[in-house]
Amino acid sequence: MRIEMTLAVEAYPIAGRFVISRGAKTQAQVVTATLRAGDAIGRGECVPYARYGESVESVVAAIERVRGEIEAGADRAVLQRLLPAGAARNAVDCAMWDLEAKQSGRPASAIAGFERLSPLVTAFTLSVGTPQEMRMAALKAADRPLLKVKLAGEGDDARLAAVREGAPHAQLIVDANEAWREETLVAQLDACARHGVALIEQPLPAGQDGMLAEIPRPIPICADESAHETASLEALRGRYDAVNIKLDKTGGLTEALAMAQAARQMGFEIMAGCMVGTSLAMAPAMLIGQMAAFVDLDGPLLLARDRQPGLVYEGSTMTPPPAALWG
Repeated sequence: MRIEMTLAVEAYPIAGRFVISRGAKTQAQVVTATLRAGDAIGRGECVPYARYGESVESVVAAIERVRGEIEAGADRAVLQRLLPAGAARNAVDCAMWDLEAKQSGRPASAIAGFERLSPLVTAFTLSVGTPQEMRMAALKAADRPLLKVKLAGEGDDARLAAVREGAPHAQLIVDANEAWREETLVAQLDACARHGVALIEQPLPAGQDGMLAEIPRPIPICADESAHETASLEALRGRYDAVNIKLDKTGGLTEALAMAQAARQMGFEIMAGCMVGTSLAMAPAMLIGQMAAFVDLDGPLLLARDRQPGLVYEGSTMTPPPAALWG
């Protein structure tokens, strides 16, 4: 059956600002792919990310270049060859999963081999700011069991102390987004240990992280910007203890599932991560979350409004997606 594809660029305001070491944003710009086959409709969402050379325009253009093959009925296996890993392939791949679920009457989770999906506890992200700003943010989120703390390098010890003061009982993940440097790495790790941090994401810039293999790692280190798809895993051995699997990096659920399986076989812990997007982007990532030691799928919690229907979050616990959303 021939497929009809439509693309939409949408913007969702962020509640306040989302700030990391590379800068701030006040809205999430997403590209949504919709595939229609007869009465069945499948949707997928991606978040273009400038760190990887992507923009809304470049993602839309990449998908448009393969429109003919997609509308002629290319399946997920063919899609892996048509588009490289990245946001463009993610939107189409997730739409294909959703369309297959709608056509077959089977949940996408069952097609992927899961007996059922369990609710997940997600991290809640605190943007980087002054220690006082971060203490106040931590106080507001103190009842959440898992907080992800964005850091920026200089002054991070004070930021962590402020967060720990504001949320003394929460488990903490920190994410430096490549902002730390070799000369201060050991001191930063020591500070994290003092404040009871459970996991550190991407402390050093990708491609400049060899030092991680040469020093003791008192806290597990998770690769994010250094980890993209299955082929990137081998280079992470000895440097990282975990990998953050994001569908916008892997190019969709198909490759994310393969990467998660390979990562576990290689001894890596898994973190299920996301860009700041809507519930449509989080829903397929919940399948990766079933295999993860840490889940960071809080995108909708950071938005001023989500798409409807969306995922249900009860505090930090997210429930499996309704079929009307995805899968």
